[in-house]
Amino acid sequence: MILVPDTSVIIDGRITQLIKNKEYAGARVVVPEAVVAELEHQANQGKESGFNGLEELASLRERAEAGAITLEFYGTRPKEHELRFIDDIIRNVAKEVGGVLVTSDRVQAMVARVKGIQVKYLRAKRVKRKLGILKYFDDSTMSVHLRERVVPLAKKGKPGDIKLVPIGEKPLTERELAKLAREILEYAKVDPDSFIEIERRGASVVQLREIRIAIARPPFSDGFEITAVRAIAQVSLEDYRLSDRLLQRLRERAEGILVAGPPGAGKSTFSQALAEFYRSLGKIVKTMESPRDLQVSDEITQYAPLEGDMEKTADILLLVRPDYTIYDEVRKTRDFRIFADMRLAGVGMVGVVHATKAIDALQRLIGRVELGMIPQIVDTVIFIKDGRVEKVYKVVFSVKVPAGMTEADLARPVIEVKDFESDRTEYEIYTFGEETIVMPVGELREAKPVERLASERVLQEIRRRLPSSAAVEVEVSDGRAVVYVDERHLPALIGKRGKRIASLEKKLGLAIDVRTFAERAQPEQAARIPVDVAETKHYIHLVVGKGFAGRMMKFYAGDDYLFTATIGRKGEVKLAKNSEIGDALLSYVEEGREIYAVEV
Repeated sequence: MILVPDTSVIIDGRITQLIKNKEYAGARVVVPEAVVAELEHQANQGKESGFNGLEELASLRERAEAGAITLEFYGTRPKEHELRFIDDIIRNVAKEVGGVLVTSDRVQAMVARVKGIQVKYLRAKRVKRKLGILKYFDDSTMSVHLRERVVPLAKKGKPGDIKLVPIGEKPLTERELAKLAREILEYAKVDPDSFIEIERRGASVVQLREIRIAIARPPFSDGFEITAVRAIAQVSLEDYRLSDRLLQRLRERAEGILVAGPPGAGKSTFSQALAEFYRSLGKIVKTMESPRDLQVSDEITQYAPLEGDMEKTADILLLVRPDYTIYDEVRKTRDFRIFADMRLAGVGMVGVVHATKAIDALQRLIGRVELGMIPQIVDTVIFIKDGRVEKVYKVVFSVKVPAGMTEADLARPVIEVKDFESDRTEYEIYTFGEETIVMPVGELREAKPVERLASERVLQEIRRRLPSSAAVEVEVSDGRAVVYVDERHLPALIGKRGKRIASLEKKLGLAIDVRTFAERAQPEQAARIPVDVAETKHYIHLVVGKGFAGRMMKFYAGDDYLFTATIGRKGEVKLAKNSEIGDALLSYVEEGREIYAVEV
């Protein structure tokens, strides 16, 4: 009998198993050159399937040399652009030699039958043999880490109590790892409950039933490595002992949820429990995963990136219209935008996000979606640590004066992040100038980050208005900024009748006092000169006495610097009432502030 294997049965090793059957003893195996070219092409790309296929051909050669079969290669090597038509080339070889096409590709088998070519279709079936990788697992093993020239290691325990321990006595060799990798890929190709998620140059990701396996080899990594991860906990939402209030929110109100936490904290396990919770409520639940490693019931359909693009998967889901979608691993900007698009379309969304603090999950949205849309996209943040729910936030939109600001006209849209159980605001998110502020409030406020940021913003604006060599320092407190510059820069900064500084105050939303560096030692170290304030119809007269005529003095209202001026021959300085300084001065007088001067 003449057997013509295609690429699929060479890669998964089933042609060898077929030849072991006595029915095919002494068979003539004709391997098309197109198959060799395709396997070589895959191996050159660093794909495990290519290496596995070439090793299988070597195994067939050994059997031929032992006299078990006759092996020959047929046809001409296809050009690179012809590799797209490799299935057709293989079918033609089978037809030319009058052989039986052996394939595990259903489409290939159907087309061959249509063309009148004999076919032996090896249907995928559940594999019963035990894989070598499984010997490294026991009931407490969360993950296994295998690397060439290193003793095998495993993480054992449960979230919050995990230890990395050696599980072997001698380092592994590259050959041993290559054998394990080949076995894993062969198993994934024939087992209907397993699949290859990703295969790239030097890297493969396989979902082997409940185990996710990442295989890395040069040039992607500096050595051969296999990492296998398995969820050891299957829990329900009841096991988390959530408050009745939170369960009610999850059941009735929460539709934009971020499940956050550091790697290995138990985010996926909680998300699985949440998916089953919604299913039990009679909701249609789907998942978006890459790789698909959530362990959920058969009623929940798990979707991978369609044609490698999660946005295309989202397009399909928007037509399916599930009640809730679990989006595992929302990480890149594109992921956050897909999440936001689906949520705004009315789909309940649960996103799994890496974060070291609960607030970090929301901060990852900033800059990726419009700030004002965040409360519509995410209404609940659940932070998982050590396998338990450590923090829950609710996200609320309001218009108010942010904490740390005192002026009523500084009210703006603010996103309040509140502790769910106590209803206490812990963070406020808002825009300040061109910056987005995430400010801790209440008891969490160790320093005043809004004031630090305000100082930086004021300093940036002041430097734009002065020479690059000018020395500038800024202090901000209680909604006011004090700017210190050299005396010679005062006119350029304040402007005629204070218009420049007034314009800057309006832009930044802060009251700004401009002072010189010399004033830092004043007025405490310098003598205060009393000032009499007199009013006429259009002017304010600041009288210090004729003995100070011709001298330059700085005028203050309490601790606030007003201006610097030269005393006239009558011993006074005259200000127009309708000027900004004049108006401010009258206000200070009404407040009862001390008006005095300090000689420069």
